[in-house]
Amino acid sequence: MGKMGVMEIVLILLVVVLLFGGKKIPQLMRGLGQGMKEFKDATNGQPNPDQRN
Repeated sequence: MGKMGVMEIVLILLVVVLLFGGKKIPQLMRGLGQGMKEFKDATNGQPNPDQRN
């Protein structure tokens, strides 16, 4: 029950495209990637270069 097959992944991707449209998906992925990077940096204790003291 825990494994996702190819059909389930295709169905999820189709729903995402229908909900957000083709033009919004790159923006969503970019934001997700930046959020993951910031989270990883925060857990590793690395300072954020955008923050100023």
